[in-house]
Amino acid sequence: MKTKILILAAGVSRRMNGADKLLQLVDGTPLLRAQALKCTLTGLEVIVALPPQPHPRFDVIHDLDVTAIAIPDSAEGMSGTLRKSISILRKTAGRILLLLADLPEITLADIETVLQSPLRYPNAVIWRGATADGKPGHPILFDASVFDDFETLSGDSGGQAVIRKAGENVALVPLPDNHARCDLDTPEDWADWRARTGR
Repeated sequence: MKTKILILAAGVSRRMNGADKLLQLVDGTPLLRAQALKCTLTGLEVIVALPPQPHPRFDVIHDLDVTAIAIPDSAEGMSGTLRKSISILRKTAGRILLLLADLPEITLADIETVLQSPLRYPNAVIWRGATADGKPGHPILFDASVFDDFETLSGDSGGQAVIRKAGENVALVPLPDNHARCDLDTPEDWADWRARTGR
């Protein structure tokens, strides 16, 4: 079965003082739209997990070749979003690449590097993007053999329980610099990043 890409974009920007971090402009494009566009360039099916409608995040991707799914359990946290999303996708996916929408430095090349990592690490069942100095991050590619483990997720820890259970069968895939972990959660984070990068 095919590999699919799941973009997690159902969370609440609790620390943004009323703004939405996924609608912040990066190089003139809302971050969520930019992430979705990169993923469509892989040629794979792209699914975007979003909060229940109505929500402005739907508006920035409505014309893209992606499938938007509303997650009623998104208020529970990332685990609720993952549990529902994987339950939908697992029927037709052999692997699922999970990408957090709030990582502005992730590139198409980074996504493709993780997608191709099973060729380099054939004995793994999870392939995880990492920083240049080896800190684990995103995106993360999950094999179908671990999909059952998503059914019991709870809280806001995301897929960490699934990754821990896989143990030595997780391969870290180095990406440039801090691409795999650069998430911006507050207005101050965004201001500092814009000052540093000029973007």
